[in-house]
Amino acid sequence: MRPDILIIGGGLAAGLAAVAITQRRPGTTVMIVERGETLGGNHIWSFFQSDIAAEDWSLVAPFVSHRWEGSEVAFPGLRRALTGAYCSIESERFDAVLRTMLPPEAIRTGATVTALDRGGAMLADGSRIEAEAVIEARGLRDISALDCGWQKFAGRLLRLAHPHGLDRPMIMDATVDQSDGYRFVYVLPFSPTSVFVEDTYYTTGPEFDEAVLEARILDYARTRGWQVEGISRREAAALPIVTGGNFELMWRTGAQGIGKIGMAAALFHPVTGYSLPDAVRTAALIAGLKSLHAEPLQDALRKHAEARWTERRYYRLLSKLLFEAAAPPDRWRMLARFYSLKPALIARLYSAQSTKLDKARILCGKPPVPIGKAIKVISGGVS
Repeated sequence: MRPDILIIGGGLAAGLAAVAITQRRPGTTVMIVERGETLGGNHIWSFFQSDIAAEDWSLVAPFVSHRWEGSEVAFPGLRRALTGAYCSIESERFDAVLRTMLPPEAIRTGATVTALDRGGAMLADGSRIEAEAVIEARGLRDISALDCGWQKFAGRLLRLAHPHGLDRPMIMDATVDQSDGYRFVYVLPFSPTSVFVEDTYYTTGPEFDEAVLEARILDYARTRGWQVEGISRREAAALPIVTGGNFELMWRTGAQGIGKIGMAAALFHPVTGYSLPDAVRTAALIAGLKSLHAEPLQDALRKHAEARWTERRYYRLLSKLLFEAAAPPDRWRMLARFYSLKPALIARLYSAQSTKLDKARILCGKPPVPIGKAIKVISGGVS
């Protein structure tokens, strides 16, 4: 098979792009090449349904594993319910459903790419796949062009002896200890006796001890009165939270003349780290292009990523304030203040569509960080 579009990497952005092209451009052939044996890796992606445009919901809906009406956040002195549907996709379902939506020849797993150019890819077995155009979707392979803090987490799917009594997610429980940076526990009730608990914290370095985080998770379960019978899944990662950087330098890393999507193009929210809304928008963009030949495709993807980078400068400033203006034990105060604002404003920030008034409202009033440090960060600017 010589596909029209060859996508290197089999993660979320790659899969959604392949589905969008297949559904919206009949006759265009796509191939995904993934070094692992499954598509999507080992992940749970979550998002607010309002993050997705109504016309693009059909791209996401088949993959959704769980959907809840409403969610909650909790901070010292503040507990609040958020309206709107919240959804999660488990990578196991992503892999299974994607294989039913694409022809078998469109998926090649267990294949390592050793070289890449705008006309195809060389594989470790010595074979080459030719294509009309190539898309890089293997994630951020070089972060040297970015200024980052880190969102580090470990998640465990717990099997409980008795029902947990939850009917909606707790997307941030920041009532836990805050001594080592902004920390919260994230809770997704998958069934009456199955709950996914993730311990997350924001610090300046990517290193973390997964065993320590698992111990925190089990301790959190005990404080909730849950008797844990076993652990059904484990995942852990350190994700960049971008505070600045050089887009041009980032785009030039890797093979030249190739379009990038997903994390490879820094298409994730600079504050929350959420990547699914951007993956959906990029997939819809690709499927709607006039031409999918190599040069116009690469040009369109570059312009798309650069536009998102430019318009999200404000969000990088918020992340910079979090890491540079607030002392680690007090970082939670910035988030607590944000979640006390109007629900519509909160929703627009999550979807990276904050208005000018939203941006002013978030920064105005008594700052939850030392004003001298906040002024220093703001006056220093952000790239």
